[in-house]
Amino acid sequence: MRRLYIKDENDKHIYTNPAGLNIVGMKPDEFMGSTTRDLWPAQLANMLIDLDRKVIQDGRPRITEEWKKNTEKDDISWHRDIKFPIKLGSGKKLLGGIAIDITELKLNQQKLQDAYNEIEQLKQKLEEENLYLREEVELRHRHEEIIGDCAPVMEMLSRAEQVAETNSTVLILGETGTGKELLARSIHKLSLRNNRQMIKVNCAALPATLIESELFGRERGAYTGAMTRQLGRFEIADGSTIFLDEIGELPLDMQAKFLRVLQEGQFERLGKAETISVNVRIIASTNRDLAKAVSEGRFREDLYYRLNVFPITVPPLRDRIEDIPLLIWAFVKDFEKSMGKTIMKIPQKSIDTLQRYPWPGNIRQLRNVVENAMIISQEKILNLMPPVDPSLNSPESLELEAVERFHIVSVLEKTSWRVSGEKGAAKILALKPTTLESRMKKLGIMRPG
Repeated sequence: MRRLYIKDENDKHIYTNPAGLNIVGMKPDEFMGSTTRDLWPAQLANMLIDLDRKVIQDGRPRITEEWKKNTEKDDISWHRDIKFPIKLGSGKKLLGGIAIDITELKLNQQKLQDAYNEIEQLKQKLEEENLYLREEVELRHRHEEIIGDCAPVMEMLSRAEQVAETNSTVLILGETGTGKELLARSIHKLSLRNNRQMIKVNCAALPATLIESELFGRERGAYTGAMTRQLGRFEIADGSTIFLDEIGELPLDMQAKFLRVLQEGQFERLGKAETISVNVRIIASTNRDLAKAVSEGRFREDLYYRLNVFPITVPPLRDRIEDIPLLIWAFVKDFEKSMGKTIMKIPQKSIDTLQRYPWPGNIRQLRNVVENAMIISQEKILNLMPPVDPSLNSPESLELEAVERFHIVSVLEKTSWRVSGEKGAAKILALKPTTLESRMKKLGIMRPG
């Protein structure tokens, strides 16, 4: 088996495969950060380091001279390394290598060709994984830890810890904006695959015409416009975790192909009949009722049962209102850094008002409210108000006080927050200005800024 490795410009190893660990006789944590001189005798190490520098400097692949390794049984094995430069989109330079055992003189032209093909695949995989990493860093949740200590959140985290170190498929259930992706990241971080980046796929965002090539990859010329070969997300996630967000949006024709990957870990790229095998841990999420979708014929029953091995429900914000103060202050601290502002106090009246709001958009909506208030605030006291949402203006969805508050705020916005006068809100509401001001105070209504 070939030994694969990657080093940075300072000759420190950042990756190897199991064959590499076996050859040097080290554990993963011992190998990470080791240098060539830590692994080989001085003369051999100097030869390899000199060649590494040339590869990084001129950007051309090179092949080492034959070199020998003495084993503990006094056996001698002969090796040759193929070294190649890797330049990431960020400008960072790395060096990759494939060490080939040539003891039995089996190295021929075909093996060289196979090695070069493996180099290109490894390089492409690294570059594409790095691209996804940059995209994910920009899109990831701004908090590294899940915030909250209410009972529903503790139960959710307990189930996540139970399943994290297994390879079992996880189905995360929850409404939009509850933090399903954040939970998926937490599970991956606690798993045995956390040395690799989790790959995310938003099933709802992929066009139906491109979803197969995005998931399983394509060969050059597989269809009109396919000018280059592209690795699919499953191939990139080999050895790691793939997070399939909004799995309920996956088209029926793709569900059968996905089921095969889930059951057998195998698929084919578009335009090529060769079967590819991967070792991927699957975490899926949905805000839909998949059981209902099965009964309506919109989701495969066999796929549903394969996904529903270990379901975890993320509670909506209205079921964890005791966490709202913690979440608000976490968002405030976050925006303080980006906006250069300092908030010293949030009135308890604001907190109470937000805790009475039903939050159909959940944590994401709460974050937007805090951000909006931070933008317009010019003081160290932050006044927060629930969003004005016409869709919630009904007896079925709001308490009487919330309906009254919504109506008063709507009128005030139309009058540019003028209370008295012929064009003031009090006149429109048929109230005395003093009565309106009293109601505003009771309902926690304050002019923004």
